[in-house]
This record gives sequence, structure tokens and C-alpha cells, in this order.
Amino acid sequence: MEGTTENTQLEGSTAPPRFTELTLDPSLYDPSPEQVAFFKQQTGIESDEELKAHILSVQKEAWEIVHYICIRTFGFTKLMISRNPHYPELLKLGRERPGAIYLEFACCFGNDARKAISDGFPMENVICSDIEEPFWNLGHKLFKTTQETFPLAFCPCDVFNTSHITPREPFYSPPETPRPLLSCLTSLNPLQGHVSVIHTAAFFHLFNKEEQIQAARKLASLLSPEPGSMIFGAHSSQPADGQREYTNARGKRIYAFSPEQWEELWNGEIFKKGSVEVKSEIVERDLRMVGPMPALRDRKRAFAMWWCIKRL
Repeated sequence: MEGTTENTQLEGSTAPPRFTELTLDPSLYDPSPEQVAFFKQQTGIESDEELKAHILSVQKEAWEIVHYICIRTFGFTKLMISRNPHYPELLKLGRERPGAIYLEFACCFGNDARKAISDGFPMENVICSDIEEPFWNLGHKLFKTTQETFPLAFCPCDVFNTSHITPREPFYSPPETPRPLLSCLTSLNPLQGHVSVIHTAAFFHLFNKEEQIQAARKLASLLSPEPGSMIFGAHSSQPADGQREYTNARGKRIYAFSPEQWEELWNGEIFKKGSVEVKSEIVERDLRMVGPMPALRDRKRAFAMWWCIKRL
């Protein structure tokens, strides 16, 4: 999850979204049995009501930092990563590729990384990153851990800050730099060419077309050239005949790539054509989960795109 808090102003960032007309709505808390079971297992909380109260408390603290719609709609409880059809491939890389690095980018509370770790991906090979470092601390509060009891690596990053990720072309041969120690990173630059799998959800839809292309280039520079390495995720989108540009909930003009455009971007513009396989699909979303985007106020439907870019 990317954006800027009032407490953490990073170079290249934009002002934090604030919706004075919106308040938190506890009725939007509607986790599935699988999600409830995961949070109970992770937190040690056994009571449904106690778990709800705990999650609402952390949500309130996060909302006071940044008014992200996915905070208001409990997106952090949805286990987005395990709902992605390419999730089994992440777990397979964790099992079969020695030392495979998994980066959870725009991680928010680190909930998706924790899900992958609970399903078997080695924690020592996982690193999380987000522009909102206070969210990382709230993640420990949400899951009732500390950095000592759950030593998952974290490195703050603003994707548009060139000192956090230096612009460069993707790797087509192994990097000459050694594999970095994840727990010691202060920028993502040492990861360039070393990451086996990157997952990012609810990230690209925050930006206009040129910003998304810039962010895609940055993430591509991190990816290992080894066949099977992949970047996957999900974000709000529109079908091929949908509206491409619209104003989001914080009044910013943003762009929605169609699946066809997304494939053309990654296979030919970001990576050399034919060097990656791109898969994507549009799925319908619950309109309540979208938020007050002016372009959607008169619509009856909303959509998201699941996608994966895999090196060949």
C-alpha cells in the first residue's frame, strides 16, 4: 500500500488522502470463516467478538494515519494473496528454489506475507516494504507480535524515490552483486536482480498511467532473470470497454489498464518482448469495497484485475 503519511514525508510522494465526509463503518467488517480462522490462529484470540474489537481498534489507528479506502473496507483482512490464482506458484518457488526471495511490496500490515509464511514460505527469505512505516508497527500490534518474536524483514520504500530503487533495465543475466542479507537492507537497491517473486495488491490503481509505468519499471529491476521468477498481484481495473481514466476518491486522475494493455506494457515495454508471460483476468468486485470514487457513483458494477508476469 503506497501513499504518504503526515508523519513520514518521503521524496517524490504525494499528500495523504483525507476524506472528511467519510467515517469508519463497522458493518463492513465481514470476514469469511477462513479469514477468521487465520486471524485467530495468528493472534491467539479465540473469541469472535474479541477478535472483531481488536481488528476495529487497529483499523481506527491506521485510519488516523492515512485514509485509505482499503483500510475502511477491511481489505487487510481479506487475505488477497491466497485468493490470487497464482499463489500456489509462490509457495512452489519457496519449496523448490533454494534461497528464493519473496518481496511483499506495498505490504500495509504485512498480512499477505504472514499468510504465505503460515503456508510454508521460509520467513528468512521474505522481506516486506511499504512507504508507511507506521503501518508496519501496527501490523505487529494487529498480530500481537514484536520484531523480536516475529523477525520478518522490513524496508521502507517510496517507489518514486530514486535512492530507494534506482532506475535501471531488468536483468537478463544473473546479477554480479551477492545476494543481500534481508534484515540489514536500508533500500531495495541491493535486491535488484535477486528477487524470485514479488507480490503487490491494491497498489497500481493509486496512480496515473505514467506513474504506473515508472513503478512497473522499478519492480521489474528487482526481479531475478531466472525462469519462473514472477511479479503478481491485483488492483482495481476496468474491462476492455470500460472507462480508462477517472478521478479516484482523493480527487486524483488515475488510469485503469485493460488486461490487453497490461500485457502489452509488461511484454514489450517493461521487459523485452517474448521474455515474459503475462496472464490477467478481470473479476467483479463488491461495489461497497470500492469507495466514493466520483466516476463510480452512478455505476452498478466495479471490477478488479488479477495478474501475473512470469519470466521465461
